[in-house]
Amino acid sequence: MMSRLHSESGFSLLEMIVATGLMLAVSSIVTSALLQMSNHQQTIWNRTEMHSGVRGATELLQQEVGQAGRITLPAAVTLNTTVVGVNPCAIPTTVTVTSTTGMFVGEWLTTFDGDNSETFAVTAIPSVTTLTAFFTTSHTVVAGSPISIVALGGFATGMVSPQPALANGSTANKLKLYGDVNGDGEMVYVEYYCDNGDAGTAGSFNLYRNLVKPFVPVGTPAPVKPAVDNSMILLSNVHSNPPDAGGLVRPCFQYQTVPVTVGGINYTLVLDVAVTLTVWTQSRDPITKQFQTETKALLNVSPRNIGFTWQFAGLLNNNRVQPTPAAITALLP
Repeated sequence: MMSRLHSESGFSLLEMIVATGLMLAVSSIVTSALLQMSNHQQTIWNRTEMHSGVRGATELLQQEVGQAGRITLPAAVTLNTTVVGVNPCAIPTTVTVTSTTGMFVGEWLTTFDGDNSETFAVTAIPSVTTLTAFFTTSHTVVAGSPISIVALGGFATGMVSPQPALANGSTANKLKLYGDVNGDGEMVYVEYYCDNGDAGTAGSFNLYRNLVKPFVPVGTPAPVKPAVDNSMILLSNVHSNPPDAGGLVRPCFQYQTVPVTVGGINYTLVLDVAVTLTVWTQSRDPITKQFQTETKALLNVSPRNIGFTWQFAGLLNNNRVQPTPAAITALLP
């Protein structure tokens, strides 16, 4: 019986070379497509990260500039002493209140007791529960019916006017403001420092937000403005703004101001703020090998409370235009 022969021959060398070549070509195309897709994803991620940082910083700037100059007291305050008013009053009266935290000498406060309501200026704060002022109207404290005391109006310099209108005021790279900017009943001082490499800056290429809580109880040491450090970085990779069509390079911060005189005191009110920031991505684009950039401009951001004080000044309601607290002046340099 004859056995059936089986062929043991495989691919020829030429066939192997052609097959391998085709496989390498397909692999090269697929690898190139994957690499290109990865580069595009990196480009998108870089821009997304940059946009997110810019959006967060500008939204916070817009909110706090808009709220600058808002005056408040951190808690409800009531008058605990019956006052016998004298008109005209030549002798200041010291009265007891629930708390003087958040108050300052020179502040205008208003009693809420109907027809006897009165606005008075604080002349001294002897303790955490007493204040001194000139009262021209009598205020009778009745058990169970406390007399509320509130702070009305707004700070004339809540958006600190630029130099040279005010010594140590805001500049093209430093935006200074204060008030109850977060609407939480606590007045704070905030200083934005755009260290973008312009003349006069340190060149760290960061936008810093330095916050201080200056309104402390009587007898508590006044807070000191801390030096800028990395914990205050609000936005990184901030660079000089490019020139516009006319060749003008805009600074980080610009101000629209108006002069007013209130009670013999000259103020320069900031009615609008323009913010321009140019930001680079953290890393170079893998396709162009260049940093991607974005310039974000906020034009005419209006501090609403300062606009109100301007109107009060025009109506000669001087006791609604709050003066600059000494605690704020100490933080400006």
